[in-house]
Amino acid sequence: MRNAMNRRSFLEFGIAAGVAALTPRWMNAQSAAVNGRAAQAHADAANTPIKTTRLYDNLYLLQGQGGNMVLQTGPEGNLLIDSSYAPAVPRIREAIAALSKDAPFALINTHWHMDHTGGNEALHADGFTIFAHQKTRERLSTPQTLKMFQRDVPASPAGALPSITFDNSLHAWRNGDSIDLVHFDPAHTDTDIYIHFHKANVLHVGDIWFNGFYPFIDEGTGGTIGGMIRAAEVALAVADGDTKIIPGHGLLGSKAELRKFHDMLATVRDKVATLKDSGASEQEAIAKKPTTYFDAANGTGMMSPDQFAGLVYRTL
Repeated sequence: MRNAMNRRSFLEFGIAAGVAALTPRWMNAQSAAVNGRAAQAHADAANTPIKTTRLYDNLYLLQGQGGNMVLQTGPEGNLLIDSSYAPAVPRIREAIAALSKDAPFALINTHWHMDHTGGNEALHADGFTIFAHQKTRERLSTPQTLKMFQRDVPASPAGALPSITFDNSLHAWRNGDSIDLVHFDPAHTDTDIYIHFHKANVLHVGDIWFNGFYPFIDEGTGGTIGGMIRAAEVALAVADGDTKIIPGHGLLGSKAELRKFHDMLATVRDKVATLKDSGASEQEAIAKKPTTYFDAANGTGMMSPDQFAGLVYRTL
């Protein structure tokens, strides 16, 4: 069940662009496979119920086809983190209605990707005010390219854009808790933030953590392997041993599990860097299987071991 969710919970890639003629055939095949699974996840979002897990008195994890969401309920208004794919909105509304009769207040985007922001426009129309890092608004308001998959993503409509943004951090008090919104340096993208609920001791780190499988690093919008490692270190410094940590994709996690993810990233980075420094091409480095030790635990998700090794090589 876990691996099936991981394979199908990923990015809505927008409008397909033609594959560049000079792209190697091995990469074309990998890209086509990932694109097909992502398209299926987007289509399935309309019919996939949202699973809810209580994290604290008034805090819930919501999981469907897109990125992991969190809902805080209360008389000061419901606060939602991320909005999944656009077709998932009716299911999100059902999940919220089953948990709370409170009015909409805030929708926070962890970053710009459409499996986390696809429902923005519809939920904004429902009454949610959208909060995000300034770069998330910039990315959503202009056309973007997902370089690895040769996919163009059009600009989002005005109603989907965050109307309240920040540069480094934002602090709020809501529904009995104090909440930090803090920007990571470029990691998965250049738009990533974490959201920390102090009293509940819950930390949503977005896509700087894919729990149980190799991560996608968006090299076209600022993502790097070094940034992913540094972001994990920041999150580890925020968490304690009891913190419930929400990854962008995968199961609810702990500090110990995030530490293992960090260590995997650092080890693979070092192995690939050694190969690259020795003069190995990207394909030669991939052929050396630098991820082998971690493949059993991480290799069954959206990113294959070879794809992940290629991302590491290109973003060193």
